[in-house]
Amino acid sequence: MLFVPGDSERKLARAAGSGADALILDLEDSVAASEKDRARGLAAEAVREELRDWKLFVRVNPFDGGLTMADLAAVVRPGLDGVMLPKAEGMADIERLGHCLDALEAAAGMAAGSVAIVPVATETPAAVFALGGYRPHPRLAGLSWGAEDLGAALGASANREDGRWTRPYEQVRTLALLAARAAGAVPVDTLHADFRDGDGLAEDCRRSRRDGFEGRLAIHPDQVAPINAGYAPTAEEVAHARAVMAAFTAAPGVGTVGIEGRMYDLPHLKAARGVLARAGE
Repeated sequence: MLFVPGDSERKLARAAGSGADALILDLEDSVAASEKDRARGLAAEAVREELRDWKLFVRVNPFDGGLTMADLAAVVRPGLDGVMLPKAEGMADIERLGHCLDALEAAAGMAAGSVAIVPVATETPAAVFALGGYRPHPRLAGLSWGAEDLGAALGASANREDGRWTRPYEQVRTLALLAARAAGAVPVDTLHADFRDGDGLAEDCRRSRRDGFEGRLAIHPDQVAPINAGYAPTAEEVAHARAVMAAFTAAPGVGTVGIEGRMYDLPHLKAARGVLARAGE
């Protein structure tokens, strides 16, 4: 999911060919207060574009800033796939945004439930304590977390050391992953702030996918290819998943199978299905 400043037509045009699965037109942090109205207009025009092979999200301003409804009124129209809600502080914010979208979709003649929600769920200390309250919601498609705003709120001097998250952020990242899975949403890892650090991004993606995240936020088109590669199953993983599927298919009705001296049970079958689904099989 690639962020694009909502007030830059040039950057949007470049991002459209990046290979990202979703573009997030940003009306929040990357847009100065004096440019908010112009950014809303550009975002509304982008939503109207019909020919695209990627999803279009808009990151609106947070509820506590008094700008959210103006953002939503401008962009909720046919063509909008989702809204990213920054500084979400729990399930109540998802329900509140859902009610807003219900009304705006109806006014725009859209099918109910057309617009998905992906919150950034850890940008304040209070939000971290609300992670356990997320639960399935028909609009809640994914859940991500953020380190930069949280760091400012904590007064931290850094959030990484030797290329890895420091302990508070590692803990928050884990809780966000668990919250997403508990709510039946796709866990989306946060951005890698140094867009010139390709090796660090690749290693970060490897660890992230190992732990259960299915994708991540990006802030530069050059990050898209490493992210796509980093979250795709390897050839060895796909071959192993096929072998697990084949073993269970050959022995219908059993709970465990043996492959090369190792036993596999139903959780392994579920994992194999997930690998093959992500590989497009």
